[in-house]
Formats: sequence, structure tokens, C-alpha cells
Amino acid sequence: MDPASQDINLNSPNKGLLSDTMTDVPVDTGTARTSISEGLTEAEEEELRSELTKVEEEIVTLRQVLAAKERHCGELKRKLGLTPLDGLKQNLSKSWHDVQVSNAYVKTSEKLGEWNEKVTQSDLYKKTQETLSQAGQKTSAALSNVGSAISRKLGDMRNSATFKSFEDRVGTIKSKVVGGRENGSDNLPSPTGSSDKTLQDHAPF
Repeated sequence: MDPASQDINLNSPNKGLLSDTMTDVPVDTGTARTSISEGLTEAEEEELRSELTKVEEEIVTLRQVLAAKERHCGELKRKLGLTPLDGLKQNLSKSWHDVQVSNAYVKTSEKLGEWNEKVTQSDLYKKTQETLSQAGQKTSAALSNVGSAISRKLGDMRNSATFKSFEDRVGTIKSKVVGGRENGSDNLPSPTGSSDKTLQDHAPF
């Protein structure tokens, strides 16, 4: 039967059956996978696989050795009385030292030094320094002038007639008080005026 004239009715009892031409189509079940070792010979691939196995075994051995070394290091630190904090400080110190001697740190320090020199040597920086210096000098001069003005004002006040009159009065009162104490308390003026004299006149003796 011609394949083109076959019954393609879905309700046909022959549905799902392959024709003779379809069953004769060969199916390739060979090398369908893609190999990552494309371009290598079988001997080269075998050699690489053997080397990979050796490297993996060496990695396992090195991890075991590292673990043993770390345990031994911990025992030594414990016997020496070193705490984890001491180890942390030592690691930080070493890390900071490594940073300081690193090329990036050295270059950064040099760059900052160059920038600082450029800034300090710039005209704007010099003008700013001069302005601040002048402002400081003017402030000092102003304060000095204020002090001189106050001193001069006090001197003028002491030389004024009002101040001298007040000073004379204070001196007179002071001399009277001091003189009265030196001559005795009997010579001090009595607040009652002539009452003392009246009492002396009427004294029985």
C-alpha cells in the first residue's frame, strides 16, 4: 500500500500501528552524548583522568595534614597560655603591617603627601593663612585698645573733682574713727548729745 493512501482516520482500527516503511527506519543508539574530551585521543583522556585522580588524592592528604597541624598549634598555644584574643591581636597586627608595606598603601600615602604639598603651596591656602593672621592681629589690637580705653577712663575718673571730693570725705571719716579709738572710747561723741554732761553734774560724788 502506498503510504500516501493510508487511512489516517483516528477512529480506524489500524491507528497506532506503524507501517512496514516506518518499522524499517533504523534508530541510532550509538554515541548520542557529547563528550567534553572532544579532540583528545583515548590515551590522552585516560592520562588526564589518572592525573585528576592523583590531584584529588593529594588535596585530601593535604587537608588531613593541615587539620593535624592546626590541632598541634592549638595544643602549643594552650600550653603557652595564649588565648584566642592574643592570637586575634597578633593577626590584626600582622595584617596592619602587611597593609602598611603593601604597594597600594605606599602609593596612597605618597599621593596624599603630594596633595598636601600642593594644597599648602597653593595661592588660595596662602591667602587664607594671611587673612586669618591679619584677623588675629586685628582682634588682638582691638582688645588692647579696649583695655587701654578702660584704664584711661578709670584714670580720668580718679582725677575728677567728684571722685576727689568723695575720697576726701572717706579719708576724713576714717581719720575720725581711727583717732577716736586711739584716744579712748570716752572721747567719742555721745549719740545723746549733752545728756552725759547733765548726769555728771548731778552725780553724788
